Amino acid sequence: MSIKDTFNSEANARRIAMVESCFGSSGQPLAVPGRVLVGEGVLTKMCRKKPKARQFFLFNDILVYGNIVINKKKYNKQHIIPLEEVKLESLEDDGQFRNGWLIRTASKSFAVYAATSTEKQEWMAHINKCIEDLLRKSGKKAVEVHAAVWVPDSEAAVCMHCKKTQFTVLNRRHHCRKCGAVVCGPCSNKRFLLPNQSSKPLRVCLNCYDTLSRAKTRPPNSTVSSPDGSFTKDLKERNGSGESSGEEDSDEDEEPNRSQQESTHDEPKFYGVSEGAEENKQDK
Repeated sequence: MSIKDTFNSEANARRIAMVESCFGSSGQPLAVPGRVLVGEGVLTKMCRKKPKARQFFLFNDILVYGNIVINKKKYNKQHIIPLEEVKLESLEDDGQFRNGWLIRTASKSFAVYAATSTEKQEWMAHINKCIEDLLRKSGKKAVEVHAAVWVPDSEAAVCMHCKKTQFTVLNRRHHCRKCGAVVCGPCSNKRFLLPNQSSKPLRVCLNCYDTLSRAKTRPPNSTVSSPDGSFTKDLKERNGSGESSGEEDSDEDEEPNRSQQESTHDEPKFYGVSEGAEENKQDK
């Protein structure tokens, strides 16, 4: 069965319609000419406060994910990521965080984890194949600048900038939208326009504000030194398990119910050519 046949297959249309119905009015229309649902499954997404299960749908041009309200039946908080902007980076296993990789884009970056190493390899291979096909067909170059991954709240008891302020109910944690560091209010009281992330100036730490301000006033070909070395190194070491760099983390507030948390793990489904051909035969 050719790709062209897959585009028009009833099986593919039914799958996409099912995804749309599961998101309901909270989601965007997903059925467009040429779009194919390549695979779907549950991944653990590293959110700002803790890891949470999220339902992912891989299409040949976009990656969609959302909060699980009722497993396999209802999702909300839909997020759509164009695959042309995506870059994947494999993560080394670290304690309980295993089989993970980073999903990076210019506006949002975060870590996800699969249940097994085999599932990790399958997900990464399918996503990368879709990205390669898209870039080849469009003639576009891969995005080179990506948003920082947020350091999780639990990894910073004190401000990562001043190293002094302890976080409490009154002293809230803030995240620098440029480097992802967890910082206190006084150490992140500046805002800077980061066009790839927002049309409005975003909160940044003092280190990044100084660096960005210097870069803005320098000639295009000149280089600017990075912030304090130890600060940057600490971020790189922590950056493998963080949350994305959007102004708000809109998928933080929904918690899975007990029945969902206790449900058995379902392996991801990837719709190959042979399966699509078989379903088409049955439809005919």
